[in-house]
Amino acid sequence: MIQSLDRFVQCLGCFWIKFKRLKPIAEDEDYDVEDGSSFPMVLVQIPMCNEKEVYEQSIAAACELDWPKDRFLIQVLDDSDDELLQHLIRDEVTSWKEKGVNIIYRHRFIRTGYKAGNLKSAMSCDYVKDYEFVAILDADFTPNPDFLKLTIPHFKGNPELGLVQARWSFVNKDENLLTRLQNINLCFHFEVEQQVNGLFLNFFGFNGTAGVWRIKALEDSGGWLERTTVEDMDIAVRAHLNGWKFIYLNNVKVLCELPESYEAYKKQQHRWHSGPMQLFRLCLPAIVTSKISAWKKANLIFLFFLLRKLILPFYSFTLFCIILPLTMFIPEAELPAWVICYVPIVMSIVNILPSPKSFPFLMPYLLFENTMSVTKFNAMISGLFQLGSSYEWVVTKKTGRSSESDLVSLAERESKTANEEKIQRRLSESGLEMLGKINEQNEVKVAAAVVGPPAMKAKKKKNRLYRSELALAFLLLTAAARSLLSAQGIHFYYLLFQGLSFLVVGLDLIGEQVS
Repeated sequence: MIQSLDRFVQCLGCFWIKFKRLKPIAEDEDYDVEDGSSFPMVLVQIPMCNEKEVYEQSIAAACELDWPKDRFLIQVLDDSDDELLQHLIRDEVTSWKEKGVNIIYRHRFIRTGYKAGNLKSAMSCDYVKDYEFVAILDADFTPNPDFLKLTIPHFKGNPELGLVQARWSFVNKDENLLTRLQNINLCFHFEVEQQVNGLFLNFFGFNGTAGVWRIKALEDSGGWLERTTVEDMDIAVRAHLNGWKFIYLNNVKVLCELPESYEAYKKQQHRWHSGPMQLFRLCLPAIVTSKISAWKKANLIFLFFLLRKLILPFYSFTLFCIILPLTMFIPEAELPAWVICYVPIVMSIVNILPSPKSFPFLMPYLLFENTMSVTKFNAMISGLFQLGSSYEWVVTKKTGRSSESDLVSLAERESKTANEEKIQRRLSESGLEMLGKINEQNEVKVAAAVVGPPAMKAKKKKNRLYRSELALAFLLLTAAARSLLSAQGIHFYYLLFQGLSFLVVGLDLIGEQVS
């Protein structure tokens, strides 16, 4: 009921924002286009690790940002352990540098601390002191050219502002059932949670990418720390405790992609739910002793951490996956219909409101969220008690999908420069090496696409079996049979369909299969 009240209040806040047309407004004074020195210095960071599918499009998008070329620097922060991929990324950076873009390639020899360690290493460079802001763009994020012009102006005349966060937009949200269900959750997160918290509290969890930080805010808050797998939430909480304010721009969207396989999605969700519990244990003393108001402390402890990060996965798993099926075997036990049916359906409708086109997926969404509670519960426990898996970081698998507009612009750019690059690199030894690598890649792609010739064996995709989900499917379906025998109608239908959803997920029949 507390969680329902929290969602209801947030939706009221979102409705009020829409009704009053409230949104953050930047300073009216624009930067002088003719005077490049009027633009602040911006550092653009692209952290990546073995991102062979997306490195080209992410670097291209950053290089095409509409900002004076001498007023921003792009850092390609490559943590890849594949030497060939390192060379390809370095060559891509070199080709853009030859076109006049201020861009550098950095690779760490000691790759500790995952993404936080990568960003911390990049911020330690001497030249960083010349820059006022840093924009962070993960490898699969492709911002529009006006991204900096829509975000940086909000810092003008607002010295207490530490972060401007843009919204994520997904190029593959309609790819399969799994991506459609993810889109429902994330639409609610951005449209309701981030927007309401940003406008009324000046605080929300940094999403790790598609955001611009004031470098002074990062430094005052202790910089990037390697103590958890949610370095973005960590720096956001510490900045909030130091009095910095945040702004969320719902109308500024940055393209990215959703995990298309259950394997990738499960690993991502494990990190997203174990990390906050690690962070809560570490920063609770700092929250209690901080100088922020009692209301902000209560919001951080009880709503931001306990309710949304701990209680929600705990009660979803225990109530729907354990307690309810077990009551079918205990005649004296009974759960009322509003607990297992009406309240969850109402909450699902609330969650789906920001993405009205997803209403046909209401019931699959409700069942899938309960199914995912197993992963979220395990992650929460591992993070809370510092188990080994809580420190596991697996890079989310990318497919390299791009929007049609990206493909068109990329084709136009390549067609304009192809002949020119061939002439410039014909006599260059490094150019010959790059050409050879490109030809090798093309041959591999052709061999993989052609069916029949044994030039290359394509990796077969297979279904994985998930034991926890299959065990719960057996429990729920058994309980459904017991419910049918005892003539408990609504319980039977819920247990049947929930058991089938666990079976589908346990057999890896949702989303794309992995190689």
